[in-house]
Amino acid sequence: MSEDDLTPEGELTGEAAPSVGTVPVLAVVGRPNVGKSTLVNRIIGRREAVVQDIPGVTRDRVSYDAEWNGRAFTLVDTGGWDPDARGMAERIRAQAEIAVGLADAVLFVVDATIGITDADEAVVRVLRRADKKVVLVANKVDDERAEAQAFGLWNLGLGEPHMVSALHGRGSGDLLDAVLDVLPPAPEAGDAVIGGPRRIAIVGRPNVGKSSLLNKLAGEERSVVDNVAGTTVDPVDEIVDMGGKSWRFIDTAGIRKRVKEASGHEYYAWLRTSTAIERAEVCVLVLDGSESVAEQDMRILQEVREAGKALVIAFNKWDKVDAERRYFLDREIERDLVQVLWAPRINLTALTGWHIDRLVPALEKAIEGWETRITTGAFNAFLGRIVAEHPHPVRGGKQPRILFGSQVQSAPPTFKLFTSGQLDAGYLRFIERRLREEFGFVGTPIEMKVQAREKRKRT
Repeated sequence: MSEDDLTPEGELTGEAAPSVGTVPVLAVVGRPNVGKSTLVNRIIGRREAVVQDIPGVTRDRVSYDAEWNGRAFTLVDTGGWDPDARGMAERIRAQAEIAVGLADAVLFVVDATIGITDADEAVVRVLRRADKKVVLVANKVDDERAEAQAFGLWNLGLGEPHMVSALHGRGSGDLLDAVLDVLPPAPEAGDAVIGGPRRIAIVGRPNVGKSSLLNKLAGEERSVVDNVAGTTVDPVDEIVDMGGKSWRFIDTAGIRKRVKEASGHEYYAWLRTSTAIERAEVCVLVLDGSESVAEQDMRILQEVREAGKALVIAFNKWDKVDAERRYFLDREIERDLVQVLWAPRINLTALTGWHIDRLVPALEKAIEGWETRITTGAFNAFLGRIVAEHPHPVRGGKQPRILFGSQVQSAPPTFKLFTSGQLDAGYLRFIERRLREEFGFVGTPIEMKVQAREKRKRT
């Protein structure tokens, strides 16, 4: 495989940011483990944000659609804000600062049971410099004792602390009323435009460079990147303009374990990733070109195929692939990726941006194949030719015949065959292979359904 190889959200979702300039944005900030993600889940009314009772679970800024009293707004969950952070925590803080800069207003969450800390006061100084409208939230106010403690938050100088229990829902309605008072007007909920940018999910096992790819595409540090596997937990989305079009890219958590084996925030991260795959039109499977194709890669590949999504395979870290590795990689593709040889493959290096421009042509090919529809007449003419050339083998003295066929849907292409008996799986694969040779269907799985004619009972 040469270096130059290139072979053959529209709707607003929980992970997707809204259309720019239409819906006001509310950033949720605070130091680690004060309950920001729990509050986000309470506001949006479903468990979208990953929650676990340890600090640092949320690492990127993640957008969710929210609505209260008929008004729509975007809620941006952020990682824990530690002013003295270093390493990955420092980059998490930077994402929180970016979220504040882009927001129309800020929800500043403080743990009322602990009170004001030096970190809280440092965040307040940053918020004042940002000159944003701030709603102060005293979280974890579960009883009258905690309520008394929460009055001390007046000393932050941000006005009245709104006392809530994100876990139990106490005070959330009054808090949202206060939020609407500081947000600019928004379109009525439910007025979202259908259509829009193509939805692309970036998937792969941990530490193969998914977040680096999104950052290079977006031209900014959109996702937190670290050499530690599993840095991304929530899906992170970004609108990117490439090739004269807008694309909605979703960076997802690396799938490490089967869902039955995962626990804690890993379990919910897996569910978020699975949901992102379901809502995407195309999945870009990122593989580490310098390492062997792993069982985890095959598991994700199977997830994408079962979801019926278009597929592009990106071999990342190509700068680390030498001639010997290319030889073995070719053998791995023939052995492990034989079921998806129809998927466009590109080689790139996300960190430097080498060959990243080849992603758009690959995506366009995959989408074109995914949405391809052929007429019933053309399909039956095709069936007639291949059956005449290669009839179904005789099994048990009988030879099933294909009576009629049609394409019942596209995205993904699905065909239904009406037959005189059940067809061998090998013969169905033969039909699929010939379909691709004649009509293309690059970058998409094909589903074949068989409806055998029932035998008439003799009377």
